[in-house]
Amino acid sequence: MSANFEAKKLVVEEIKQKIQDAKSVVFVKFEGLSVAEDTELRREFRKNNVEYKVLKNTLVRRAFNDLGITDFDEDLNGPTSVAFGPDETGASKVIIGAVKKYENKVSVKSAFVEGSRVDANGVKTLAAMPSKEELVAKMLGSLQAPIANFVGVLSAMPRSLVIALNAIAEKKAQ
Repeated sequence: MSANFEAKKLVVEEIKQKIQDAKSVVFVKFEGLSVAEDTELRREFRKNNVEYKVLKNTLVRRAFNDLGITDFDEDLNGPTSVAFGPDETGASKVIIGAVKKYENKVSVKSAFVEGSRVDANGVKTLAAMPSKEELVAKMLGSLQAPIANFVGVLSAMPRSLVIALNAIAEKKAQ
């Protein structure tokens, strides 16, 4: 076997590992981005802990096929970049932001989330959803609110008593 074939096998294995480690894999079509725009887009991905790479379609297709997934064969044509997200929504949010910012230069092809294919509209929906951390924070805030209100009611009684005693003391002093 040639050294090139062995190198490609290693790249396919690396892509398979990235797919398995990522919570979401988003396929992006890009055409006409300037170097400055591409650099800015990559910076935004890094800020959100999303790995963004331009990979050969045949190698990505091979990696998915090796994992038993053939849903992306049509999407892996033409200029394609891949964003590997550490959560379900992070990569989608960055890409949808890029689609809005770089009109006609960046578009979403599809995504692989939770073991299934998501179309471009599904990626838009994912981008609109809060992340898991945001949902947990909202839930904890909701759970904390009744307790905080209860403590407020309990502390209001002694406060009212102190105010009433001060008013009585002022009347006696006059």
